[in-house]
This record gives sequence, C-alpha cells and structure tokens, in this order.
Amino acid sequence: QDMNRQVVKTDCATARIPELDFEIPAFTQKGVLTTIEGIIDRAVAGLEQDQPVRRATDEEVARKIDEFIGKLKQLKEVHSSFTFIVDDPSGNSFVENPRAPQKDEALVVAHYKRTPQQAAVLGLAANETPADSAEDLRSEVLQFNTNCPECNAPANTNMKLVQIPHFKEVIIMATNCDSCGHRTNEVKSGGAIEPQGTRITLRITDPSDMTRDVLKSETCSVEIPELEFELGMGALGGKFTTLEGLLKDIKDLVERNPFSLGDSSTPSKMEKLQEFGRKLLEVKGKTKAHFVMDDPAGNSYLQNVYAPEDDPELTVERYERTFEQNEELGLNDMKTEGYEAAAAS
Repeated sequence: QDMNRQVVKTDCATARIPELDFEIPAFTQKGVLTTIEGIIDRAVAGLEQDQPVRRATDEEVARKIDEFIGKLKQLKEVHSSFTFIVDDPSGNSFVENPRAPQKDEALVVAHYKRTPQQAAVLGLAANETPADSAEDLRSEVLQFNTNCPECNAPANTNMKLVQIPHFKEVIIMATNCDSCGHRTNEVKSGGAIEPQGTRITLRITDPSDMTRDVLKSETCSVEIPELEFELGMGALGGKFTTLEGLLKDIKDLVERNPFSLGDSSTPSKMEKLQEFGRKLLEVKGKTKAHFVMDDPAGNSYLQNVYAPEDDPELTVERYERTFEQNEELGLNDMKTEGYEAAAAS
C-alpha cells in the first residue's frame, strides 16, 4: 500500500533511497505527480535506456547496472522495509499521508532554512548588483512559444532588448516557423510615448545612404514626395532594418497589393505599380529623393552617420501632436494623474 502513496516531486527536488545508495539529483527530471512505485519505475526506465549500448561497449558496467536494476525492481515487492526521502529546498514537494488528518507514524516531514547556495540555485538570492542583471537581460535572447501567423503551427519567437546608440532601447521579436518556413520580425518601443511627435527628413544623395539603420515604429508613416508615395500608420508594422531593407519591404508590399492581382488586376494598374517599382529601384541606386518619416509617438529613428555631430542631409523636427493624432494614439482618454480621486468621487 505504501507504494501507492501519491508523490509530488518538483524538478528542484532530490529523491533518495539510502538502503541502495540511490539518488535522483535535482533538475535531472521534470516535476511529476506520481506514486512511490512510479518514481522507481521512472528510475528503472532511465537506467535501462542505454543498456544495449553499454552491453556492447562496456560489459562490466552493464552487468553492474543490471544488478542494480534488479534491486530497484525488488523494492516494489517490499520484501524488506526501506526509506524513501524527498528533499526539496523550494518546499513544494509532497508525499501523501493516507491516514490524514491523523498522524502517519511512517511519515516524517522536516522543515529547514535554505542555505545561501540553495537559494541561489532557486534564483532567490538577493540581487546585489541590479546593474549587472540589466546588462545580462540586454545580452540574453529570451524565447517563448507562439503559433505561426501563416500556418498556425507551433513556432518559437525570440525576443531581445537592444540599445540603439543616440536613441533609446527597443524590443526586437523574430519568429521562425519550421513547418512552412515563414519568417517575420517586429519591433516594439522599449519606452513610453514621447511628449512630442517626430518628423525625420533625409535627403538621399548617395548609395551609401541605403546602409543607414532605420527604426520604423508601428505608429510611423513614410513619405517619398518625388514618387508621390505615402505609407500610412500601421502598414508594415514595426521594423528595425536598413533604409534599403525598408524600401525593399515597401516595394514587396506594393507589388503584393490584392487589388492588383488575379481577377482584380487591370493592365493599367499593373503598369503603374511596375513603374513605381522601377522608380523605387532608382532611388536605391542613383536618383536623389527625400525620405520622410512622420511618427506622432516620437518612437522612430533614422541613423545619423555623423553622430554626435549634425548630419547635413538629415533633419529631425519635433512638433506638438494634434487632437486627432492624440485620438489615434489613445492619449485623449488616458489619465495618468489624479485618477484615484476621480474614481473615488
């Protein structure tokens, strides 16, 4: 009956059977809800997993492990008593008392204070150097599970905090789908909405301008006056790329216009789009043009290659947002001061 006692064993818990000098170290198994018999069965399965290879490479070791597996299996028949110990520094493991709420004479629960080493392993140690932890966060790539936006298959999204020189911190998220091969990246601002909007104008005069870094937030619109082209807020989402990469994305977006494909297409529309694509390629190569980024939230950026000096071809203008722009950003209904008193009244 004792073999059927329920056991909660977390991944940071150690399980021991002193009579066999047997131990399952912490963090070698996932946390489980099982029985004492289930713990022994998992240990047997783990030891038997590589036995065929051991028998071929090291017969002596394989023989000793077979003997030990036999002893573990005999434990399940309980020919003699043995001690099962679960040591969990997190305090979240459990062995069932079938006589609850009465006391179980066979079960002993001892509480103890964690050592500093145990607290450090659990991530509970006091953070004495917060600056270093922030630096660790900037250098670390975090990963979480998502679904692919194209085929909805399980995929992984990588997220990283990046400091852009002479600007601010941003969060870059990239998703790669192994099922359909879809790849996407998105940029979110790491800070608040700026007090003023930003209008950035670059006069493109040289092919080297195509290598400038560009951060286009999801609230930023793009304009190329020479081509009579304007890209509204929300299109393309947030991106951190080069000027050439952004122009390529704009070209792909225009060419994939659903109103110019299939039954909806007309020769005149297609000619206009193809002409626009050719002009855009000329901007990337030789034609001089102006590239304008207008971001009411002030979270977009275009690299100044002369920084910290002024760039003669780059103009950054800050302006007060209109009521309509604040409405689009949701700022008119946002109250960050004195809301406690208003709620109370």
